Amino acid sequence: MTVVGEKWALLVVREIALGACRFGDIVAGTGAPRDRIAARLKTLEAAGIVDRTTYQEHPRRDEYGLTESGRGLLPVLDALLTWGAEHAVAPDDPLRRSRYRRFVRPEETT
Repeated sequence: MTVVGEKWALLVVREIALGACRFGDIVAGTGAPRDRIAARLKTLEAAGIVDRTTYQEHPRRDEYGLTESGRGLLPVLDALLTWGAEHAVAPDDPLRRSRYRRFVRPEETT
């Protein structure tokens, strides 16, 4: 619980769950400082919540995904994103609202 309770940790998990798997995309999605996201990714990887796969050696580039343990957090994220889509996302932000709905209710986008 300590790991996912750290500042930015659940937002990192959220971004990966929503499809951001590269560092720059995770940073952009969270709005957090790059050094904080790098630290959270290392912590989440060490805790077995996130895994890292190298897709380019020179310069080194990695992609991130959720482990089985990380996917176990999806019901928690589902509840938070449902609440956020209904109460916290501004009605004039259709892109973020549709992004949340796509995660919460993927059948609505087909």
